[in-house]
Amino acid sequence: MPKRKRGITGDAAGRREAIIKRERRVVEIEEERSRRLLTMAQRGLHRRAEETEEPSNSRLSDMAQRGQERTAEETDEQRNSRLAVMAQRGQERRAE
Repeated sequence: MPKRKRGITGDAAGRREAIIKRERRVVEIEEERSRRLLTMAQRGLHRRAEETEEPSNSRLSDMAQRGQERTAEETDEQRNSRLAVMAQRGQERRAE
């Protein structure tokens, strides 16, 4: 007969870890946040640098497909809002 596990296991443990991570993020200072995001970005760059052409093409194709699905499902109001945000960002970039 297998030993009984003690403590939190499975999904409950995963949920608890996620909650703890979220709470930690709330109290982190801007410098810590910047460092964490920079580390994540660097990992992504390393992963892509090691990626062969086939997985790269597959990943880009998946991204394009998701974008097309998202735009196909959006309402006129959502589309107008998205385009207005894009235009605003363009104006801000030109003003710099």
